[in-house]
Amino acid sequence: MKIYELGPAPSARRVSIFLAEIGIDVERQQVDIRGGENLSETFRAISLNGQIPVLELDDGTTICESVAICRYFDEAFPTEQSLFGNSALEKAQIEMWQRLVELRGLLVAMQAFRNISGIYQDRENCITAWGEESRQRLVDFLPTLEKQLSKTTYVAGDSFSIADITAVILCDFMKNLEIHIDENLPNLQRWYQLVSARPSVKS
Repeated sequence: MKIYELGPAPSARRVSIFLAEIGIDVERQQVDIRGGENLSETFRAISLNGQIPVLELDDGTTICESVAICRYFDEAFPTEQSLFGNSALEKAQIEMWQRLVELRGLLVAMQAFRNISGIYQDRENCITAWGEESRQRLVDFLPTLEKQLSKTTYVAGDSFSIADITAVILCDFMKNLEIHIDENLPNLQRWYQLVSARPSVKS
């Protein structure tokens, strides 16, 4: 197996943290996104969305989208406590929070960053006003996490899950937008310190 990635990218980090949590090591090949390597015909032949990460199995089958890759490893290498949940309720709650954090948090943060910074203006239209609006939407979402974490140890309950992985990546990435977890978000602050200390996240 091989994973095509750009190590520091949020989507690649999600897979790396997940694999570290379940103790799986996979060969990596770096892809130069800034240079447009992911736009080449060669790369698009293995990646349906032209993005990283992409998992290539030994038989040549490829899987793109970071959560889909994590789901593959969750099923192929089961652990006692799945990061996607074990019981029907756990699975539903983790899926719910994973979707909320991704769609209202991480995706919005990336929209804000790309539009404000213009980092990929050579290949997409960047609208600064939309970036600023997206940044504010992210700020408005953080109290939702704060309220949830006033009731639970982790984002989706009492166990660390894929929802926490997505959330910690969000919290690390939003520093690029000068959004920080301060004393106004004490429960989010407590959680962030807790999960940031995990070996999988620190690495």
